[in-house]
Amino acid sequence: MKSKPILLSLGIVFILAVYNVNAQNNKKPNIIYIMSDDHTSQAIGAYGGRLAELNPTPNIDKLAKEGMLFENTFCTNSICTPSRATILTGQYSQTNGVLDLDGSLPPEKQYLPRELKKLGYSTAIIGKWHLKEEPAAFDYYEVLRSQGDYFNPVLRTTSKGKWPQNEVQYEGHSTDVITDRTLNYLKNRDKSKPFFLMHHYKAPHDMFEFAPRYADYLKDVEIPEPPSLYNQPYFGSEATVGKNGKLRPVIGTSVSERHIASNYVQKLLKDSVSGNLATHLAYQEYLKRYLRCVKGVDDNLGRLFAYLKKEGLWKNTVIIYTGDQGMMLGEHDFIDKRWMYEESMRMPFIVHYPQKIKTESRTDLLVNNTDFAPTVIELAGGKTPGYMQGKSFINTLNGKTEENWRETTYYRYWMHNIHHWVPAHFGIRSKRYKLIFYYAKHYLPESEWKNFYWEKKLRSLGYNTPVAWEFYDLKNDPKELRNRYNDPRYKTIISEMKSALKKQRSDLNETDKAYPEIQKIITDNWNK
Repeated sequence: MKSKPILLSLGIVFILAVYNVNAQNNKKPNIIYIMSDDHTSQAIGAYGGRLAELNPTPNIDKLAKEGMLFENTFCTNSICTPSRATILTGQYSQTNGVLDLDGSLPPEKQYLPRELKKLGYSTAIIGKWHLKEEPAAFDYYEVLRSQGDYFNPVLRTTSKGKWPQNEVQYEGHSTDVITDRTLNYLKNRDKSKPFFLMHHYKAPHDMFEFAPRYADYLKDVEIPEPPSLYNQPYFGSEATVGKNGKLRPVIGTSVSERHIASNYVQKLLKDSVSGNLATHLAYQEYLKRYLRCVKGVDDNLGRLFAYLKKEGLWKNTVIIYTGDQGMMLGEHDFIDKRWMYEESMRMPFIVHYPQKIKTESRTDLLVNNTDFAPTVIELAGGKTPGYMQGKSFINTLNGKTEENWRETTYYRYWMHNIHHWVPAHFGIRSKRYKLIFYYAKHYLPESEWKNFYWEKKLRSLGYNTPVAWEFYDLKNDPKELRNRYNDPRYKTIISEMKSALKKQRSDLNETDKAYPEIQKIITDNWNK
């Protein structure tokens, strides 16, 4: 007779255990979205590029090994302010209104934190903001003033008064300070709610001011160099290299002495050397400074991850790691971003969530940064709002197949020859092919844009950029070394890509109806 109470007790214990497991599984996850500025996939070991042998990112690599790495994530406009606006709105640049670095994002358009708050989350952003207006849609913020300083940064803080006078200065390197402020937020957060935290580093944005403790990191190491740094005879078009190479001295800030007004030999070397030796020395210095900033980011993420584990937050927290765009690290003898070329357009994207994502997962799904907000919202238990143009890839995270997914991703860079002498262009990329159209005109009236420093300087040197197409077969030419636009073997696929490009521009509200001078250029040159 005594066995019945024992069995009953065991049954109750079992039911409670199942209930607790189900309750834990149904609990909304915390979400930490980590983004570094200009941290490109070439400089993350998990992506296996030429720099992987240097082991620059062991903490990020481990995060990727324990989660899912996205191989084909791309920016829709590879420059800081527009990319951040796209991530927060789930919309392309022309829809959210942030076309270039002069754009700003008002609180009513800061959609992602607004949607997360509807789902019961406390929301915060700490670090780089760069969208000018107050991040008032967040419950809490501590953001860098404008671009921010590497050392002794000033942060504008929710609790210190009215924007933009609500400033506090901290001592130290910005990467350390931002991590410190995030840890402070996590310790003092509202523990009655799940949290959504955007943790944004300034590093490794140029000019790569690293913390002094990294001065000897990679000091005696030879950094692998891209072959196209020295030689790219079939690359580009008249828009990017000019007829018979005429534009090579003025398009795209260079590592070598190629660019007559902006190159890293001039910026970084004191010795009077020239030619390939100068290029080599400048590249080595450029990359070591960059990677020292990357090392600071990775080490600080180690601090953040250790805290999450110590506090029991690791398993129920979605951790996303990405950069706000890619970065040219000497490929084609270019530095900076803006270009639609792979190294600039491609974004690293890693998701870690032990409760849902299988370890060592990889996907080649074609994703862009309009998809980030929809996916975060659905991870939080919501539905993608109709006003967002991106799509959630939560099925992929759950090990399932996406239905009716895009076959190409659209790109547009609006800032014609404003910085680093990069001409305005748009295009699409599929998994195999890339089509780019350089249309050689700023969207502003000529009376305004022709007096911008970079464009004025270009003209003063006797140059202008023509209209041209470029086409790359990424399967046979993954480094984009040969423009195949005039190769008759690709005539059919180029025609199909143009049709897809035209349709996407219409579907995504990315046409030039508001810019008739640009539209005329497009019409006149579409079939050339």
